[in-house]
Amino acid sequence: MPRHRRTPSPFPAARRMALAVAACACLLGSPAMAWGPGAHARITSEAIETLPKGLKPYYKAHKLEIPSLSPEATVAEDAPERRFMADRIVPFPFADFPRTETALLERFPEKGPTVGRLPWLIQDSYAKLVEAFRSGDKVRILAESDTLGGYVADMSNPLALTDNFDGQKTGQHGLWVRFTTKLPEAMDKRLKVGGEAARFLDDPKGHVFAMGAAAYIWIDNLIYEEELAKRGQSGYSELYYESLERRAGHLLRFRLEQAVTDVGSYWYTAWTAAGRPELK
Repeated sequence: MPRHRRTPSPFPAARRMALAVAACACLLGSPAMAWGPGAHARITSEAIETLPKGLKPYYKAHKLEIPSLSPEATVAEDAPERRFMADRIVPFPFADFPRTETALLERFPEKGPTVGRLPWLIQDSYAKLVEAFRSGDKVRILAESDTLGGYVADMSNPLALTDNFDGQKTGQHGLWVRFTTKLPEAMDKRLKVGGEAARFLDDPKGHVFAMGAAAYIWIDNLIYEEELAKRGQSGYSELYYESLERRAGHLLRFRLEQAVTDVGSYWYTAWTAAGRPELK
């Protein structure tokens, strides 16, 4: 049988890659950040407490200079690529999922750009933080720490890792806001969030996918518990959030605490990779 010859693309490979990445914003849609501003700020603040003595004093001294913790902090603009909906392409546990963005877009040219860029946003930001530590530039260090922390925190939210991110496939429309923003606000001071001591990550690139798998396994639990919380109620009143807290509050706390640990660990690993420079 004659072999079909592949028609060459009129665009160089690098340009095709850029076009595919740029298409993400058009294909993904909102929502964006995986946690509300209050939860993100809490994660960032608590992550400082996980750091070792060679690093913690620096972050504590400049805490209010971290963009998202400063008095002038503003809510980040929508960035729909801050998700990783791997289940659009392959089933959990995603063993066959490409580990580079180039491989993803080459293997899945149509669906690849629609899953989000969160793993690669984390990897790129981590590399930038390593360079910022080496430069000793305080503004760069704090800004990139904030950016990286936001991305890593996003990876801890189960809803950021599924095509059913808003409960739209299970008749639970609006689940994203209810779980990521309104439930943390409703719990307020009852939501105690800490974290384990930051640890050195042997493979910070690979750890991205480990974080995703660890968060994804909780999606079914969240969907089920939210459905139970809604039963017998006509709307999303205070009673609904009291019920949701009883059923899913522990999951929310667990995922936020894991985010705190992971953020601190990425900061610590970047500092170590940079040679543990003395910071002032």
